[in-house]
Amino acid sequence: MTGTAPATSPFRQPKAVYAVAFACVVSFMGIGLVDPILPAISSELDATPSQVTLLFTSYLVVTAVAMLVTNWVSSRIGAKKTLIAGLALIVVFAALAGASDSIGGIVGFRAGWGVGNALFIATSLAVIVASASGGFVGAIVLYESALGLGIAVGPLLGGVLGEISWRGPFFGVAALMSIALIATAVLVEPQPLPARRTGLLEPLRALRHRGLLVMSLTALCYNWAFFTVLGYAPFPMGLGAIELGLVFTGWGLLVAIFSVAGAPWLQRRLGIARTLYANLACFAVVVLVIAIWTDHVPVLVTAVVVAGVFIGINNTVTTQAVMTVSPVDRPVASAAYGFVRFIGGGLAPFAAGKLVEATNVHVPFYLAAGVLVLGIAILTTARDALAAAERVQAGETAPAAAPRLETVGPEPSEGDGVIVAAVAGTDGAEVARVAARLATLNGRTVDVLHAQESAVAGDSVAETEDDAAARAAVRQRLDEVAALGVPAVGHVLRGVAGHGSVGRLIAEHAGQVGARAIVIGTPSHGGLAALMEASASQELWRHARCTIVIVNDDSRV
Repeated sequence: MTGTAPATSPFRQPKAVYAVAFACVVSFMGIGLVDPILPAISSELDATPSQVTLLFTSYLVVTAVAMLVTNWVSSRIGAKKTLIAGLALIVVFAALAGASDSIGGIVGFRAGWGVGNALFIATSLAVIVASASGGFVGAIVLYESALGLGIAVGPLLGGVLGEISWRGPFFGVAALMSIALIATAVLVEPQPLPARRTGLLEPLRALRHRGLLVMSLTALCYNWAFFTVLGYAPFPMGLGAIELGLVFTGWGLLVAIFSVAGAPWLQRRLGIARTLYANLACFAVVVLVIAIWTDHVPVLVTAVVVAGVFIGINNTVTTQAVMTVSPVDRPVASAAYGFVRFIGGGLAPFAAGKLVEATNVHVPFYLAAGVLVLGIAILTTARDALAAAERVQAGETAPAAAPRLETVGPEPSEGDGVIVAAVAGTDGAEVARVAARLATLNGRTVDVLHAQESAVAGDSVAETEDDAAARAAVRQRLDEVAALGVPAVGHVLRGVAGHGSVGRLIAEHAGQVGARAIVIGTPSHGGLAALMEASASQELWRHARCTIVIVNDDSRV
């Protein structure tokens, strides 16, 4: 049948997706969870502020190093097992941290928590995308919502539980993650192993690429300032756990809002480079305000909350730019980038504590502002890479990275054809059957076209399929069409920069081969059909010069 695909809510997802999304919320809570209890831990365990800041340092530095091996692990045991291993480690080490009676024990257990966190964040987006039935775009929206909710709620939960005892937030995370672990183990289906195993040294080798290295070093400078504020600002505030929780909840809400909504708006209007320059400069001014008025609590609190605006913008824009400028596989680029930037974030709070002991409370924030200026200087050396990234994200891809068609199966012959959007989801066979039926009625050839694309959300990247899987999906559709006695050719569309480009390129290919119809599945099935939401659907309908056939659940052609 022919018609318009029904709008699909991003929140109409299977229980498995919600199980992982819930785990994402709890995981992202860990970013600001300990802020409200830092002074209490320092007081009750007779620890110096620099010792307490090691809760951040051990967690983030170990997360950074573990990022180098997460792809190696997941490519060998699969995404679900990696996810479960990460969740289990978080449960165990969060509970042990809560039961510890020494600052050294808590710091050590936070390090183990960091290993679990690295395994979890490396695979959570991939599992959500693979399990989603409400649409590819919907899965990303759900992931971003979980990220924002976790960042915003973490400090509040830490403050509420921390008012009872500093141990409360640790036990709270262990309990919530236990629920997420059970739900994930029961509801999430195992994912197939990738065709190619990732090497241990691939993330480090990826840093040989100048664009990726420059962006990663810029992120290191930004994270130094970020975690100086997050890790040390609670001490000079002199507030109780509840008050600190409210302050950092306000901070987290701004991080979430400007990460999801503000950053894309600014990027569309200013471009990647100008957005990053302006954002880092504004963040440097806010940190400078903190440095000057550290002893004035109202100014300090206001500046910390406002800093959430620039942290949210930078998180989104920098991550998207990194994935665009890098020539390596996106999960590898993400691991390399995460390794470098988390090193900066991990060392900054401990350095802040030591600087205060040696000088005064203002110096760490002056240093953080200076490091942000250094980050801007480093960023200026990547003008060409940023310009290329802007062209790619605007759909003006450079020739070297232009989308390309790879032929799979028989070489195409001259003539008209029916294009099939060959998806890895459950509707692929039905789409192929409908296309074959149309080809039989009109004496034409089926052209099986599969668009390969990655998902990027927040700081996570999910390759929805590798090259071998994309070719296998096309071959499967070709076999199904051949079994019906209909001639067929197959193509994989690679190097697609964005969802809008998918719709436009499908329409352009249809025009080039003289197709009489484009056959796609409905968004409720996921896969490429799910890409036909938002910008992708608009571009397909705008550029197509032939009939678009949408295969619904009740299609019978």
